Amino acid sequence: MSNLTLALHYGAFAILATTANLGTQSAILAFDDQALVYYLALAAGTGVGLVVKYLLDKRWIFADHSRGVAAHAQKFSLYTLMGVVTTLILWGTETLFWFTWHTHDARVAGALLGLGIGYFVKYQLDRRFVFNTKAAGAAPYAVAAAPPA
Repeated sequence: MSNLTLALHYGAFAILATTANLGTQSAILAFDDQALVYYLALAAGTGVGLVVKYLLDKRWIFADHSRGVAAHAQKFSLYTLMGVVTTLILWGTETLFWFTWHTHDARVAGALLGLGIGYFVKYQLDRRFVFNTKAAGAAPYAVAAAPPA
């Protein structure tokens, strides 16, 4: 597969995970929008989005066929850790744009730039540390995206 195909699939999966996240938040906030419920919605949405993206990436981006609770627990833990790193990129970029220009449009632009950079970095981290294709066998997309060294 080409790098363009990989990028399109990865982007589509990011959109699906984001939709699942925001949809979960909206469903919870439809019942109540008090502060405690808001934080519950954020946590639930983040969890749903994370699981959706993990399952899509595992199967379709990295063609990882490992099975079992231990394998999933290890990979999902690493996947989540890589997500923390890239979330800091998103939040940092969004916050920088907000504090620099003090407008909603600037904050959104910073968020979009941060998401783009964050997802690029996340793919690189996941490929190297979570779904290491050298150890698990070559994945169709991972090989196309990263020629052998």
